[in-house]
Amino acid sequence: MPAKTGKEYIARLKAANNNIYIHGERVGDVTEHPAFKGVIQSMARLYDLQYEKPDKMLYQSPVTGEKAGITFLQPKTIEDLIARREAIQEWAMTSGGMMGRSPDYLNAEVMAMGASASFFEEAGSMYADNAKNYYDYARDNDISLTHTLIHPQVNRAKAQFEQKDANVALHLVEKNEKGIIVDGIRLLATQGGITDEILVFPSTVKKAGEEDDPYSLAFAIPNNTEGLKFISRESFDTGRNEWDHPLSSRFEEGDAIVSFENVFVPWERVFVCGNSSICNRTFRETNAVVHMSHQVVSKNIVKTEFLLGIALSVMDAIGIDGFQHVKDKGTEIMLTLEAMKSHLYRAEHNAKSDKWGTMTPDYAALDAARNWYPKIYPGLVEIIRVLGASGLMGIPTQADFENDEIGQIIHRGLQGKNLEGYERVQLFRLAWDVTMSAFGSRQMHYEYYFFGDPIRMGMTYFDNYEKDVFKDRIKDFLGSTGNSKSLFTQV
Repeated sequence: MPAKTGKEYIARLKAANNNIYIHGERVGDVTEHPAFKGVIQSMARLYDLQYEKPDKMLYQSPVTGEKAGITFLQPKTIEDLIARREAIQEWAMTSGGMMGRSPDYLNAEVMAMGASASFFEEAGSMYADNAKNYYDYARDNDISLTHTLIHPQVNRAKAQFEQKDANVALHLVEKNEKGIIVDGIRLLATQGGITDEILVFPSTVKKAGEEDDPYSLAFAIPNNTEGLKFISRESFDTGRNEWDHPLSSRFEEGDAIVSFENVFVPWERVFVCGNSSICNRTFRETNAVVHMSHQVVSKNIVKTEFLLGIALSVMDAIGIDGFQHVKDKGTEIMLTLEAMKSHLYRAEHNAKSDKWGTMTPDYAALDAARNWYPKIYPGLVEIIRVLGASGLMGIPTQADFENDEIGQIIHRGLQGKNLEGYERVQLFRLAWDVTMSAFGSRQMHYEYYFFGDPIRMGMTYFDNYEKDVFKDRIKDFLGSTGNSKSLFTQV
């Protein structure tokens, strides 16, 4: 079937009746539930956009010949890579980059897995076939995915097999001729339950050893599979209108604990089974992490542009754009944006075809960007908070403006340099939602831990960085200055 529309996305969720819990209750129709309705409508908008801009968002499936979402595309040229990125950013602009798990993120992962399917053959040809077939299936049915990577935070000082309750984490229970049985808990599925399927993959932030083989799994199953539960955290969509909460009312993706209660996974949906070595190497050796990082950096450029737009609008609204310290703060966001764009340009224009024929961005550029942005993002948000100052505290609601007795008072009293009170407050509510609301706080935390613990990521980055060339340069420099022979060796 061809790429789906927003209407079809919603219809699938209704029909699936995924097993979702929130605020202590099981959700009936998730598409109408106040905690999920806003983001589901935003997701539907993404799918509709594919048909509104088909030249940019769709391409012909190599298997069915029907239209498929271009974010599934296996790029063969730099032009393909750029075309896919332009579609990624088209989607990101609908939310100002605030939807971190829009479908393109995992579409990139599935594409890389399918294109490099022979990697999984190490454990048997069946796994390679499964990876390739799943990519074709996901692309040609426009499957939306959530995913889960990490084990519960029970005792991070110990490996999974050493835990007091070694069965709390998702693990292999049984193999049989039809498939496998798995049981346990996984974290942390963003958009859990409001997508078609869940992709289970191992985290590679902390490597697993052979004794962790029972926990070393990769598979994909429908979200309404028997025994599968999504336990969602408290929603930050408080049910207010879009004027009062312009971001949280539309883009609150949610995060869920995932419970697998003796869940059956058919063999054709299994990619890795009980092999810690393959799990440890999957993301890097298939280049999945490279293509996922390409999507993230592309999205974060749009997000930085959005933050810059808010900052500049706030400056202009209250006439502070001429002050030295204000310009300095705006420059900081601008420099971040241009640095991110430079990383992306280098990544794309230094791309090379990998051994599977996939045009793959320069990972060094993307790896630098994905390590840097989590550390810089809180500062960008802080700039907007400082610029807004007390204006982010005195922000009435739309209902206040609609009140006959007080509406005109606040409309006049909260006017700005170039905006009437109603328009200025609307702008400042946006600035508040991205900085001080529960949604904004979650965005900051989410970006900080996007790829895992940034300290551990930084250690890995340091360890893998090519350092000898720089140390050798210093040796050569010192050896060429004055008498290179040590004074202490002279007679």
